[in-house]
Amino acid sequence: MERLVTTSPAAVTIDTANPEQAAAWNGHEGEHWAAHADRFERIGSTIWLRLLDRDLVGPADRVLDIGCGTGGSTRDLGRVASDGHVLGVDISAPMLAVARSRTEAIELNNVAYLQADAQIHPFEPTTFDVAVSCFGAMFFTDPVSAFTNVAHALRSGGTLALLAWRDLDRNEWITAIRTALAIGRELPVPPPDAPSPFSLADPERVRSILGPAGFDAVELEPIEEHMVFGTDADDAYGFLHTMGIVEWLTHDLDPSTRAQALDQLRWTVDAHAQPTGVTFGSSAWLITARHRATAG
Repeated sequence: MERLVTTSPAAVTIDTANPEQAAAWNGHEGEHWAAHADRFERIGSTIWLRLLDRDLVGPADRVLDIGCGTGGSTRDLGRVASDGHVLGVDISAPMLAVARSRTEAIELNNVAYLQADAQIHPFEPTTFDVAVSCFGAMFFTDPVSAFTNVAHALRSGGTLALLAWRDLDRNEWITAIRTALAIGRELPVPPPDAPSPFSLADPERVRSILGPAGFDAVELEPIEEHMVFGTDADDAYGFLHTMGIVEWLTHDLDPSTRAQALDQLRWTVDAHAQPTGVTFGSSAWLITARHRATAG
């Protein structure tokens, strides 16, 4: 599940192309995600497995995991690349602390982590065979420059594999929350070329970014999966009403209106409760590309 920057920032000590994102993910937002790591990783697991099942990573590959968060994707990649190496990169210290702890606990020795901004970090050239991102590449400030930096880290002919959300109106999990909390307001929608969860939703824009960044053979495969937010309505609502997007969309409401908005959210959660849990639809792209071969 991707991240939304919605809450107050904290001090940041890494070099970054996006100070607002880095500040939020080293503050309350990152701490909240780290505290609920199991649930966040579980919510998006069916989508992530669609990428993992594509056999894009080999046993001896060197893999870069961009925006690795609490490391669920990194550990999965480490198990696949059992004779290789995986580096998880993220800007969030709280989330990386969870990632390192969990990786050490299972003694997965071919996995390491780095707190850095993959947009600008000076990776050693041609270090990796595959670069992967599970909803971690939509917030690049200058996407052509950022993906050029990623390409620089890949060997010639190396693979790029990204999960990114398709259009807002295709993603019930967020439209349902927004509708519930609107309370008669017209909520803002980010511009299509701004860093946001939906900045890679347009296939032509994706190609216009990846081509100049050094990639070819760009393909986009739609993935439609249900996301389970809780075992039942109480469990799901107890989690959802603490999420950053809910805080962001209700923080400027007076107490009475906020209570009304949360009542609407609870009604929405109840309406999506099924025997298998509280589920919402989602729509994502699996974007794959190849680092263009260079002469010599």
